[in-house]
Amino acid sequence: MSDVKTKAAMEPAAKQVKKPRRSPAAGLLRAARAVFERGWLAVLLVVVWEIATRLIDESYFPPPSEILVAVYELWFSGPASSLFLTEDALSDFGPSLFNLFGGWLLTSVFGVAIGVAVGLSRTLADYVEPLVHFGRAVPPPTLISVFLIIFPLGTSMQVAIIVFGVIWPVLLNTIDGVRTVERLHLDSAEVFGVRGMERLRRVVLPAAAPKVVAGLRISLGLALILMVLSELSGSTTGIGARLLGAQRAFELPDMWAGILVLGVLGYLLNAAFVVVERRWLRWHLGARGAA
Repeated sequence: MSDVKTKAAMEPAAKQVKKPRRSPAAGLLRAARAVFERGWLAVLLVVVWEIATRLIDESYFPPPSEILVAVYELWFSGPASSLFLTEDALSDFGPSLFNLFGGWLLTSVFGVAIGVAVGLSRTLADYVEPLVHFGRAVPPPTLISVFLIIFPLGTSMQVAIIVFGVIWPVLLNTIDGVRTVERLHLDSAEVFGVRGMERLRRVVLPAAAPKVVAGLRISLGLALILMVLSELSGSTTGIGARLLGAQRAFELPDMWAGILVLGVLGYLLNAAFVVVERRWLRWHLGARGAA
């Protein structure tokens, strides 16, 4: 009996024991180690690139140090009042990012909406799916001249090219995600009286979300590529137009600066999307990890 009382008396004290706090220095050290483990290969490649280009001494392949200087002078040497962005940065990044996100958001809305409708209706799928497979087989660059005729030069044409080129992975993944919802979930919703839009919101869309998000992630990378392609024809602003102008003027460091910025932009967009995906699909990732 005394042992039971002693144990009961010790339990509150054990609950009050606090875990030792992690020092800020340990957190910084852990973060530095993670950065080193992920970035050492990239640093090594840049060093090799620098040494190789200086040994070769070929004007078509400037060393990374010259490319970084070009990036700074072109876009990031402005006043502090404009966040160190130059006028060229505003004229290049502004239109490009507007077209990129505008086209991708339109794609997300229409692609998911049409995909859900086609995935739920076999009759509609019989009519729409042949058109979907035909459209996704047409390379978007081959239709640039067609879009030049249909749309006026500028934002509308560029956004239309992006939407046409990136809607297919969103559409196909959404259709597949809606069709692969487990029958047990649908039957359970029917038993509990969950029907119509309520069933779509609470059962179908959450179950299809992992595949829909995968399609959105693929389409975001394609949107970046088509953003550049759409700016190579009849455009005077944007990163693509800057690349084309530097190539024609034989300003090779500026051309490579644009390529570098596009690569960094693609990496940052993917990293940001992964963060949002992990938060939005935390339940799915947890269930998959437990399995």
